Amino acid sequence: MTSELLVPIFAVISGFALLVWGADRFVDGASATARNLGVSPLIIGLTIVGIGTSAPEILVSAMAAWQGNPALGIGNALGSNITNIGLVLGVTAIITPLVVKSDTLRREYPLMFIIMLVSLMLLLDGEMSRLDGIILLIGLVIMVMWMIRLSLRREHDPMEDEFDKEIPRVSTGKALFWLALGMILLLGSSRLLVWGAVDIALTMGISDLIIGLTIVAIGTSLPELAASVMSALRNEPDIAIGNVIGSNMFNLLAVLGLPGVIHPTLLEPEILTRDYTYMIGLSIALFVMAYGFRGQGRINRVEGLLLLIAYFVYLGLLYHSVRS
Repeated sequence: MTSELLVPIFAVISGFALLVWGADRFVDGASATARNLGVSPLIIGLTIVGIGTSAPEILVSAMAAWQGNPALGIGNALGSNITNIGLVLGVTAIITPLVVKSDTLRREYPLMFIIMLVSLMLLLDGEMSRLDGIILLIGLVIMVMWMIRLSLRREHDPMEDEFDKEIPRVSTGKALFWLALGMILLLGSSRLLVWGAVDIALTMGISDLIIGLTIVAIGTSLPELAASVMSALRNEPDIAIGNVIGSNMFNLLAVLGLPGVIHPTLLEPEILTRDYTYMIGLSIALFVMAYGFRGQGRINRVEGLLLLIAYFVYLGLLYHSVRS
């Protein structure tokens, strides 16, 4: 390791640490504030918590595009989705098999695929334009409104009980303090992380896209990994899988859309032929494993191991592309 890399590596590690802790404070503050305002736990879980756990990706993508590195943000969006399914759910299912009971999640699976197809259609021309970004952000608003409407239905959803246990019970003043602190940390740490990641890419001669797909994607997916593992250990499997599905939808709409709005750019060919294709393949595998065509869905330890192996195969592909 050369001395030139020490400072940017330290910046990336520090940025990740502050990003994860800031995202946790942001989610706790926002969800506790919403609870105190009378918002139902299911709405909080599907919208506020979903946005909050994707906040690291959203802030990093926006910051990267703002600083003239939109490929890093695009790589972060797709890489985080691949990491969420392969690494996060793979590790979680290995620790404890996941049983899917929620009808809400079964409705979110098809929506996730619709969002993937719409995003793919926008990218097929090889460009992330400002119009593409605007369409994706409009889709984000529509999705949040759909989730709120879904949460207001009369039938009881088992996921609501799981969310209810997770939302902190604190005073509004303390919740607002956590919310403000979390946002400040997210803004500062995302800028620090992007600076370090771009500097590493320049020093090592690696593209921003590869850095976004690997280092940044893994780091910004740490909140999902922590949340999914803890939810599974607490016997809350719907939240564990729901975190991943919700995060992946937010990534495609917000994290992928922001670079287009802030800094339109041409796409590297590998984004469609390698990265997007791999993301779709893992999403189909997740659907087959967890949907439950003949009853409750379930991801067992063997399937979790297969997801984890698929993730490391993808990292191998990226390594080969850098070496070739």
